[in-house]
Amino acid sequence: MSILGVIHSPFTGKGQTPIQVTRSQAIGQVEVFPKYANDLRDIEHLFHIHLLYVFHKSSGCALHVKPFLDDHVHGIFVTRYPHRLNPVGLSTVRLLSRQNNVLIIEGVDVLDGTPLLNIKPYVPDFDRRTENVSAGWCETRSKK
Repeated sequence: MSILGVIHSPFTGKGQTPIQVTRSQAIGQVEVFPKYANDLRDIEHLFHIHLLYVFHKSSGCALHVKPFLDDHVHGIFVTRYPHRLNPVGLSTVRLLSRQNNVLIIEGVDVLDGTPLLNIKPYVPDFDRRTENVSAGWCETRSKK
C-alpha cells in the first residue's frame, strides 16, 4: 500500500479527537502528495468524500473491546475502536474547497499528521442504506 498524502487537523493528542466524524465540525486539510495532484481532477464538484487512512498512533490490537459508548465487551469487528488488526480508518467528511493539491474539509476527526491511504467520492445512491438497516448494539447508544 502507498501513502497518498497527509491529513492535517487541529487534534494533536489521542484524547482530543471526536468519538465519531458526525460529532465534528472541525476544519482540516488533506494534503495530497504533489505527484498525485492531477488525480484530484474534478473533485471540487463533490460535496462529501470518504477518507481512508492509517491509525498511525494506534498501538497494539484487541479482539474484544469495551467501546466508548457501551459498558459491555464486543468483538472488534462490531465496533469502531481504533486499535485493530489492520489499523485502517474511514471518515466521511464535507469537502469545502480545493487549493491545488490540498483539500479543505469539514468534519475531520483524526490526529494531525494522519497518513492518507485513499480518497473516494461519497455517492448517496451507492453509500446510503435505507432499507433493512440495523446498527446492532450501537442503535441505542449512537444518540449519546
